[in-house]
Amino acid sequence: MAEQGYSSPKILYPDWQQEYQAALLELDPQKLSERIADAEAAIFKRFQIISRSPNHEAERHALEDALASLRTLKTENLGFPDWEKK
Repeated sequence: MAEQGYSSPKILYPDWQQEYQAALLELDPQKLSERIADAEAAIFKRFQIISRSPNHEAERHALEDALASLRTLKTENLGFPDWEKK
């Protein structure tokens, strides 16, 4: 039985959020790299689809935030260099 008051995060953008959430929740460093790559691919694919329409401003912001979070995961958990540091 589900605990009362607990709900799973709402998926507003199923075209890419499931892969993104899988990357955020992955604890195994061996699988994390693959999950991040899957999430990035889904995000970039969605960017291409909505690039021709001005009606997706909120989703564009969500996509940019997701990419920033994935970049943090890569630098902090996988040892990728932080290319934004000067």
